[in-house]
Amino acid sequence: PPGAAQGPALPAQAAAAQAQDFDPVQRFRLLLPQLKESLQTLMKVAAQNLVQNSSIDNGQKSADGALQRFDKSLEEFYALCDQLELCLRLAHECLSQSFDSAKHAPALVPAAPKGEGGPGGETLPYTQYLPLIKAQIAGAKDIHNALLEGTNKITGKLPPPGGP
Repeated sequence: PPGAAQGPALPAQAAAAQAQDFDPVQRFRLLLPQLKESLQTLMKVAAQNLVQNSSIDNGQKSADGALQRFDKSLEEFYALCDQLELCLRLAHECLSQSFDSAKHAPALVPAAPKGEGGPGGETLPYTQYLPLIKAQIAGAKDIHNALLEGTNKITGKLPPPGGP
């Protein structure tokens, strides 16, 4: 029966739609054709309104004809543009966080020697891992000092004589 064939497909479609909501790039790809269609509709409505208004101004027609609403089409177009902008901003933020994550913790130290089944490829030897840890400690210390300085400015306290 046709209804039975569609039954299992609906949960799969719902899961796919939910996954697309979380992926801003996929959502952008889905919204782009809608934006193109909305722009075409907007231009069509604008052209029809312009032709009818021109005819009315020239005295060829009366204002009795029903026109599609330009403002409604324009609002729909702007709403899609806003959704696309949000998708792009979210994708940019995700990419930025990914770069920051890779920058501050690019690899792991191997738990076992390479020949003994330890993870390979993405690990750093201990000698290369030490500068990474020192850089992370220095970064944490800089953040701590900046926060301490900010709180001192807010509360009006002077820094201690030995200062950071």
